[in-house]
Amino acid sequence: MDLTALASAALLIVALALLAIALWNVVAWPSVAGDAPPVASAVAVLIPARDEERNLPDCLESAIAQDSTVGEILVYDDHSTDATARIVREFAARDRRVSLVTSRTLPQGWCGKTFGCATLAAESTMPWLVFLDADARLQPGAVRRMLGEALGRGVSLLSPWPRLVAVSAGERALMPLLDVVVFTLFPAPLSLRRPDPSLGLVHGACILAERRAYDRVGGHGAVRSEIFEDQRLARLWRDRGERGLCLGGRDVVSVRMYRSVGELWRGFQKNFYPAFRHAASFWAFLILHGVVLVAPFMLLAIAPQPLVIAAALAIVAMRSALAVRFGHGIWSVVLHPFAGLFVLAIGLSSWWRCRSGRGVEWKGRVYRTTNDEAAVAAGGFE
Repeated sequence: MDLTALASAALLIVALALLAIALWNVVAWPSVAGDAPPVASAVAVLIPARDEERNLPDCLESAIAQDSTVGEILVYDDHSTDATARIVREFAARDRRVSLVTSRTLPQGWCGKTFGCATLAAESTMPWLVFLDADARLQPGAVRRMLGEALGRGVSLLSPWPRLVAVSAGERALMPLLDVVVFTLFPAPLSLRRPDPSLGLVHGACILAERRAYDRVGGHGAVRSEIFEDQRLARLWRDRGERGLCLGGRDVVSVRMYRSVGELWRGFQKNFYPAFRHAASFWAFLILHGVVLVAPFMLLAIAPQPLVIAAALAIVAMRSALAVRFGHGIWSVVLHPFAGLFVLAIGLSSWWRCRSGRGVEWKGRVYRTTNDEAAVAAGGFE
């Protein structure tokens, strides 16, 4: 067997391995249970908000529509320059559970979201906390179901993986890649059986946490300087002996993370390189993505060998299976090679901005990485 055939065989083996992980996730990864009895005034819904006048009304409508399980709905106004505070006050006049937590000076070494979440947790009196992004929408009974699932499984942290809402053509083509990247590499069913910190996973749009466990772990203060704070918290949770799970939650919560290709670029650029603790793991991911998920389709145009065709078909099968599980449109499968190139471009842009010292920007703040790890050094914020 010559080197070309050997490389093609290796490519096919890795593509089949990714397909196997995806199929395992599609078939064996459970979702949040269908129903649970209410527990009166057990949960606080905590919403950090910075210039969220576009998202807050629908988010708060979904929160106040929850049953008596929700005893508090607190919104932290993170120095907003729009109508965020006014909207919260209007909802507070409608529902006594809603309260506005006013802006406070961002301490040195904190990211804006981590400080907002920590501030809200300190203000709450409930035994359970739901950290909810302003662009997320809770389905009826969502908080009751999440709490019932957590109590039934004996976990102190539970995150429902949301339905990713995509409206524009760019969103429909690109947003499904978040599900694809995670669930071709992360063996979600294994996380139910093993307590390894490396198997910690959440989606930051919606996280349920038991207050006592949150305090034991150190809460958001323990990840204060992290841009990618949700995954760091999930792994820290397990590392400190607590039980945490991420389950399917498409009928529990939905989120429209970005509304244009520009927003999507800036949002993923912010998280991409900082998501990796070490540069080596970042480059390993980028090479894997480029070689296995993108290159087979490029090679089809110049060297349509049987093993390359088989690798491409394995990737199409993987994308199709995930599309069924997560509700992606057919065009996201058809446009996979182009979306894959977008991932490579945004990854390289994130790396360059972080390593050059320019930093990544989000909502008027700049986050810089200057050390060998992709975690943001304390004090590296503007």
